Amino acid sequence: MSVQVFFAQIRSIDKGLGRGRGGFNQSTDSLPENEIKVKLSGKTKYTDYKIISHKNDTTIVDTTLTIQKEYKFNFLRKDNFELLAFHNQGQTFNNLAYDFTTISRFPDIGFSSKFFNYSAIEDVKYYQVPTPTTEIMYRTGLEQGQVLDAFFTANFSKRFNVAIGYKGIRSLGKYRRSLASSGNFRVSFHYERPKGQYAIRGHIANQDFLNQESGGLTATSLQAFLNDDPNFSKNRERMDVNLNDAENNLDAKRIYFEHTFKLLSSKDTTNQKDFSNLKLGHAFTRDSKSYRFKQSTVTTDFFGKANTSGGINNKTDYLLYNNQLFLDFNSKYVLGKFRVKTELSSYSYGYEYLQNNTVGITKNKLKGDAVSFGADWNGRVGNFHVNASGSLTPGSGRLSGNYISGEAFYKKDSVLTVKGRLGISNKSPNFNYLLHQSSYDDYNWENNFEQVGTRTLGGDINSKWGNASLDISNISNYTYFDENGKPKQYSGDVNYLKAKVSKEFTFGKFALDNTLMYQKVANGEEVFRVPEFVTRNTLYYTDEWFKGKPLLVQIGATFKYFSKYKANAYNPLLAEFTIQNDTEIGYPTVDLFFNARVRRTRIYFKADNISSFVLDKNYFSAPNYPYRDFVIRFGVVWNWFI
Repeated sequence: MSVQVFFAQIRSIDKGLGRGRGGFNQSTDSLPENEIKVKLSGKTKYTDYKIISHKNDTTIVDTTLTIQKEYKFNFLRKDNFELLAFHNQGQTFNNLAYDFTTISRFPDIGFSSKFFNYSAIEDVKYYQVPTPTTEIMYRTGLEQGQVLDAFFTANFSKRFNVAIGYKGIRSLGKYRRSLASSGNFRVSFHYERPKGQYAIRGHIANQDFLNQESGGLTATSLQAFLNDDPNFSKNRERMDVNLNDAENNLDAKRIYFEHTFKLLSSKDTTNQKDFSNLKLGHAFTRDSKSYRFKQSTVTTDFFGKANTSGGINNKTDYLLYNNQLFLDFNSKYVLGKFRVKTELSSYSYGYEYLQNNTVGITKNKLKGDAVSFGADWNGRVGNFHVNASGSLTPGSGRLSGNYISGEAFYKKDSVLTVKGRLGISNKSPNFNYLLHQSSYDDYNWENNFEQVGTRTLGGDINSKWGNASLDISNISNYTYFDENGKPKQYSGDVNYLKAKVSKEFTFGKFALDNTLMYQKVANGEEVFRVPEFVTRNTLYYTDEWFKGKPLLVQIGATFKYFSKYKANAYNPLLAEFTIQNDTEIGYPTVDLFFNARVRRTRIYFKADNISSFVLDKNYFSAPNYPYRDFVIRFGVVWNWFI
């Protein structure tokens, strides 16, 4: 039996989408020296272990150890450069920057602070593997806590794959009432007939996010923190908080599937007929979410008057059904793939009954449906690519609006990619801006807000000499929560510029990875706040240790700084961030890390915020919410292939 070597390294398979840093190495002679070698028998190749995104971009299972892996080793499994974490993992994030390049077409339930760890349709992955494949990520938390993220996938035949995954978090936290507990369960599958006449893929996702809510430190405890009072410096749990029995929870369940029937096919891609590869398809989504705020006793000095003297248990429900019919085809006239589509959507949002009879709210539910029309285009001429998508939902209902996005880019192997993009969106604000009910009098409203219009123009340059991006956004009718937690719309336009550059310099076994972001709000800075500068600089050492090089190590330090700005305050009842004008936040942090790789296992040790030993105690995630003190974390990521 022949034996081949599996070199596990993530690379993008060229599908005309230009999202990778170059193609696969076709010869094992050209692979980097630090790649993992896994023996596989028969005709199996490392490129056979495929991860397929919702947009059908394809990468392969990655067992390398890079600086990007260090940035993504958190409970989100994403680089959080543009986010400011709260002290406990599993809690929410404040924003250091905003991304308007991808906007949902329809309004959602709202309560946006609960969605940083939420897996949307676009986040669920599908797989194609020759042998059963598993990945497990474990990371310690704060005070009796940990994160476990595991998935298993296997092909029951060459054309049928099933994957099952679960990410669970439970972490008590250092401060009172900061417990975070969440679970993300997902099952995905895809199947295709031998000649592709019929194909289906889909997933089921069940997610819940529970957080105890403290309301931040009291005024006395806040002053003790700022003064570094020795009575509390090593016992943060002794500090008083504003809320002692509050919690909020988001539950989300989703069923999604998409299937296609091939009506006409063509194997000749060089001399296309007028129309070829004609497919008829249908996609179905059932998406339900519910948000609940609970308290065993009323806290009038924090939230104001209430219409009850007992416990509070306010629940908001949301349900969306969406059916999409589409027709895919290739044509020489469009230089690629074209899709026309129509959708029927219906929604229900609100409450079982009127929560508060003393505030004049007239309705407890919002309902409606809509029909949408749209098209997608993916074209390519040589190294020049175009991707465009558009959708129109006519009418005057809450789902009405329009959406256009497009990108054009030039890709030259792994040397240079130049991309330009444009986005236009008009849609209603999230439903919790339009209707919200609570046992607290001040948190009840029903509004008929105008549609929010978002226009973005930007581009990227990715090259071996460095990367740069620029985005300019214009937002009309920008919707926000004011200092009192009331929803408002800004009467003018918000103009927002974000520029980012990154470059890594190497010096033998040492490297310096740098990312710098500059932001400017030209209009609307009174309601839209971001720091002007954010920087992250990582100096690290990489080497292979011991005879035979069984151990690859990565040792370094990361410096991060953002300039002072009036960061948004956090409201635990709304699970939203609100404008505040009293407190400026901005400070540096230094983290140390020691990472290692042994075969297919990556081991991570990290010392968070070691700078807290020498800097003033002025580090916050939001007003009254301190950022984490010095803490040592440990974790592993382990892949194996049966």
